[in-house]
Amino acid sequence: MADYLLGLDAGNTVIKAVIFDREGNEIAAAAEEGHSRMPCAGQVERGLDELWANARKVIRNCIEQAAIQPQDIAAVGCAGHGNGLYALDRDGQPLLGIQSLDTRAAGLVEQWQAQGVGDRTYPIGQQRPWPSQTPTLLAWLKQHRPETFARIGTVFLCKDFIVNRLTGMRVSEVSDMTGCGLLDVANRRYDRVLMEAYGLGDCMELLPPLIESADIAGHITEEAASQTGLAVGTPVVGGLFDVIASAIGSGVTRTGDASIIAGTWSINQVIIDRPQLAGPIFMSSTFDRERYMAIESSATSAANLEWLVREFFSAVPADGGSPFDLCGELAAAIVPAADDPLYHPFLYGAQQDGNARAGFYGVAGWHSKGHLVRAVLEGVAFGHRQHIETMRRAGAVFNDAVLSGGGSRSLIWPQIFADVLGLPVSIARSRETGALGAAIAAGTGAGIFADFTAGAASMVRMERSYVPNRHLEAHYERRYGLYRDMAEAMAPIWRRLATGNEPIAGAIK
Repeated sequence: MADYLLGLDAGNTVIKAVIFDREGNEIAAAAEEGHSRMPCAGQVERGLDELWANARKVIRNCIEQAAIQPQDIAAVGCAGHGNGLYALDRDGQPLLGIQSLDTRAAGLVEQWQAQGVGDRTYPIGQQRPWPSQTPTLLAWLKQHRPETFARIGTVFLCKDFIVNRLTGMRVSEVSDMTGCGLLDVANRRYDRVLMEAYGLGDCMELLPPLIESADIAGHITEEAASQTGLAVGTPVVGGLFDVIASAIGSGVTRTGDASIIAGTWSINQVIIDRPQLAGPIFMSSTFDRERYMAIESSATSAANLEWLVREFFSAVPADGGSPFDLCGELAAAIVPAADDPLYHPFLYGAQQDGNARAGFYGVAGWHSKGHLVRAVLEGVAFGHRQHIETMRRAGAVFNDAVLSGGGSRSLIWPQIFADVLGLPVSIARSRETGALGAAIAAGTGAGIFADFTAGAASMVRMERSYVPNRHLEAHYERRYGLYRDMAEAMAPIWRRLATGNEPIAGAIK
């Protein structure tokens, strides 16, 4: 009997492969960082050939590290970042990869807002249009890049492309397609009325067949086996929207369980029984065949710390440690004070304002690098709090949460989350919760587990937990109010900045 499961996690920047045993122990792992290209302001794309090359590499490296036979892998599951737009041409060849950091369609979203398009899409798809959303990007291509649009044969998501390369099948699954606003959420199917609201009524043929997350999408082909080291015929399941995978991989599988992911995106989600709360939220996605995930999210989380490290802390510390650890130490050394600087984590825009920009506020001559690092950590946590408050106003009820993503690896950031959110926060043992969730889906599809809950019970363990420091409650309440007020005041300034993103003619280079 095959004893192992392979989980893949394809994010906006890094693709990972992890082999787990049936108890959730990590046998081997490999990761490869990809490259984004930004052809114009607001546009963030990736090469699909590179993505597949990186996927092949991490799978092969992972199998070699594990020192197991490929036949020992029972099944493969893949999680991938949601939204953006990944397309094959009409011959099934890679055409275009737009990442979920892209804001090129911000102007189209503003136009649609004025026309009330969101009032038509939300009752069906549980989303209002936003810049990086898949149908919004498809509509933008239709209007502004008709020559590219005309070549599209299949539109799907990041992990669907990898599944296609592994199996030759053009399919997607319900968690990703609901998460990008392309399904009638209540009925879990494509809807022509919804597509017509986006101006895409003639694009139904571009959408691939739908399966469930744990359904078998196909099997490893001979070509993929020769490129990855996997065994021919190994089953590959439909996979998962990565935020759903990460929730499962952190043990969040029951109604009322909450998951917070501090990764490239700020993900805040809770499992619900019905696909609609009492008030509007950012998006809903399917969780399994019967339940749903209410999600509030934006590209405002740990990508801010990654940017800070890349631009200002890239040199390896003298002791040989990680620059991320150095940032954590600098932030931990700061005693919170009322005049500490504030930070808006809007490097890639805000949820409902694609023009929003990041910024430090209130910096004084006596502030240090540590103050700025802590401001970034707090600003990200404030962004998560804003989303959580939206979910609670809509009727979501939860009393604690599991934190995953890059932010969970810090020794100080989870405590800041607990303090800012006023919630007990737990951290799962596995750092690769997205890959683990994908592996649980693979095990479910292969018949090893009865369902996701049984798989999580077998493979997930908690490692540490944090409780809010009540002495800081008033401090963070005040700072959060300032954070919100400053964002509101800056909105017209951000709009003015957004009109000036073209190079100045004749400027000296």
